[in-house]
Amino acid sequence: MMKALWKFARRLHSDERGAEGLEKLLIIAAVVLPLLGLLIYFSGEISDWSQSLWNTIRGEAESTVQHP
Repeated sequence: MMKALWKFARRLHSDERGAEGLEKLLIIAAVVLPLLGLLIYFSGEISDWSQSLWNTIRGEAESTVQHP
C-alpha cells in the first residue's frame, strides 16, 4: 500500500503538464493585484478626476451648440 502511494506521489511530482499555465496565471496575478489595489486606494481621486473631465467636456459641448 505504501509503495503504491509513494509511486503515485512521485508520478504526481514529476508531472509538469500544467506548470506553464500555472506560471502564466501567477504572472498575471502579480500584475493585476497591485493595479487593483491602486485603483481601490485612489478610487475617490479617480472618480473626482473623471467627473471633472466629464463636466469640462459637457460644458464645452453645450457652449458650442447654438440654440434657435
